[in-house]
Parts: sequence; C-alpha cells; structure tokens
Amino acid sequence: MTVTSVPRKTDPEAAARFARDSQPLFAALLRRARGLTKTSADAEDLVQDTLLHAFMGYHTFRAGTDFKAWLFRILYNRWVSTYRARQCRPAEVPVDEITEGDLAGSAARSSTASRSAEAEAMTRLPDHEIRSAMATLPATFRTALFYTEVQGHTYAETATILEVPRGTVMSRVSRGRQRLRVALAESAHAPIAQIA
Repeated sequence: MTVTSVPRKTDPEAAARFARDSQPLFAALLRRARGLTKTSADAEDLVQDTLLHAFMGYHTFRAGTDFKAWLFRILYNRWVSTYRARQCRPAEVPVDEITEGDLAGSAARSSTASRSAEAEAMTRLPDHEIRSAMATLPATFRTALFYTEVQGHTYAETATILEVPRGTVMSRVSRGRQRLRVALAESAHAPIAQIA
C-alpha cells in the first residue's frame, strides 16, 4: 500500500516571510553543511533538503523564537537522518570492478558502521587527546560543549537546539570545561605554568 501525502496549501504571506527570513542564512547553512558532509555537492543537497523540510514545517515554527537556531537544528537533524540511512544501505558498486583491495578496504571500514552520527562528528575534532577528553564527559556536557565551542552557537541557540533552558546550557558548558581542564591537565594542551 502506498501512502501519498497531500501538500498543504501554502499561505503566500507565510511563504514570503519564510523566504525573507531564510535567505540571509543560506551562506551560513552552506558552510555548516560543508563542515558536516565534507563535500560541496553533498552540502548543497543537504541545504536544499533542509530548506524543503523547513518550508514544509514552517507552520510549526513559533513566532518569537530563534529562527536561525530552528533552521540549523533542522539541518543537523537532516544530516543525522541521511548519515544513518547511508549506514543501513549497502554500498552499490559494479561487481565486475571489485578487486581484492576493495574487499579488504570494505572489511576495514565495516567496524565503524555501528557508530552514531554524533560519534562520527566528534572523531572529526583535530586532536586525539581532545577527542579522548571529550569522550570522558557525560553526554549532556559533551553535546553542550560541541554546539557552543565546536559549532560556534550561542548559549541561546544551543538551548533551542537541545530544547533545554539557557541556564542549563550555561551550566553544562561550564561543568564540561572544568572537566576538560582536569582531563587535559596532564596532556600537551595543559597551560604552561607561569613562573612568578
């Protein structure tokens, strides 16, 4: 049985408002998408998918809330959904072009197939010690730090993305930073003690 969705009749005024509010964010959305997908073509597809989903769900957007954070949350959720769908889908290659090296490489990559999109994003941090220290944090602290420090969101934007109060984000970031300082104290990232 195939279920087709009937498109909602769009309000021309809402469509114009969506276009006006989203257009200044196109470049920022594309930069974020490139950071997530690592390719320009996939980033453009992700932004297009994000804008389509945001437009279709624009009637659910609450006036007075942060439109930018709402749009970036949709972008991230679409990326996670796409990433997970790709993990479940087998690789498609012409059988006559498979070599022994391809089979060996495929077996080596299969161990990462069970990782979440969030774990994959954390492995893209530039330094092993920082990734290890971040991995020791509770998930709530790690996520708040990721959005504020790595992705560059404000506390208010992060609060909207995580659907928690702004004070909770501030607390999680503060506690996460404290725990990172302790975890990194013995590493090369420890601040050099100044001699008095």
